[in-house]
Amino acid sequence: MKVQPCDCLRGDFPNSDISAHGIVTLQLDERKYSVNTITGMEYARKSGMPLHINMLVPELGEKEESLFPLIIFVQGSAWFKQELTRQMAQLVHFAQLGYVIVMVEYRPSTVAPFPAQIKDVRTAANFILRHAGEYHADPEKLILWGDSSGGHTVTMLAVTNGDPYFSDEEPCCLPIKGVIDYYGPVNFLAMNDEPSIQDHEAPDSPEGMVLGGVSVPENPGLVKAASPLTYITAASKLPPFLIMHGSKDRIVPYGQSVLLYRKLVEYNHAVQMYRIEGADHSGRAFWTAEEPIRIIENFIQKI
Repeated sequence: MKVQPCDCLRGDFPNSDISAHGIVTLQLDERKYSVNTITGMEYARKSGMPLHINMLVPELGEKEESLFPLIIFVQGSAWFKQELTRQMAQLVHFAQLGYVIVMVEYRPSTVAPFPAQIKDVRTAANFILRHAGEYHADPEKLILWGDSSGGHTVTMLAVTNGDPYFSDEEPCCLPIKGVIDYYGPVNFLAMNDEPSIQDHEAPDSPEGMVLGGVSVPENPGLVKAASPLTYITAASKLPPFLIMHGSKDRIVPYGQSVLLYRKLVEYNHAVQMYRIEGADHSGRAFWTAEEPIRIIENFIQKI
């Protein structure tokens, strides 16, 4: 006898009892979510160029109702054009745990100098917050995460939160609940004080370019304006920070993160810092080693 098509939901759908010798039944662990990928979504046009976000969105079952914390990730690129998919595979792990991940493209320094990058990420954050319900994202639980120049960008975004100078639109204050800074620079004038495989002061250096193609030492005012340290005071209302940096970083000297950590501690702001012994700039020490990943999971889950 033929059965009629069923329009019931998955939870109400009948369980098949058809069997045969040798078939093994598995009971699934559904604590991790499957993940939908969205790429190339335009969130704004600035300086004549389209700006995009990529997203990793946990997939809800038919009867599930959840709001997921939102993680905005800014990819390091020395402030040049970003490879927006570079860390996407690494970030899938966090989407599976129940976080909406948004990877943000900003205008490169060859198109627009500082503070364009901070303004662009703020614009992207406002864009996704306006559409949070479409992706089951909690608009009140926003976490910023960036590596290298992206670490600088998200740190600047947090310490200038609410300052209209760093925003192209309203609102300029974001509901930031935590910041994860992977080996981001904080004081361009001090970067050549430690060993590095590149110069950080010439007009064509990454730091010189993001300041507008100028000599770093000859523009201390610009350097100060682009330093997160400038904006951290006892009166600052800052979210908790988690900082990680390798002790053998050849691109962004390890001491840069120590400067940020000391400043936050000086003014009694919540911060954790982890020195990853022997680690270079990025790589598996940050993305696949169990201990750093566990620390990040714990940090996010407490927010």
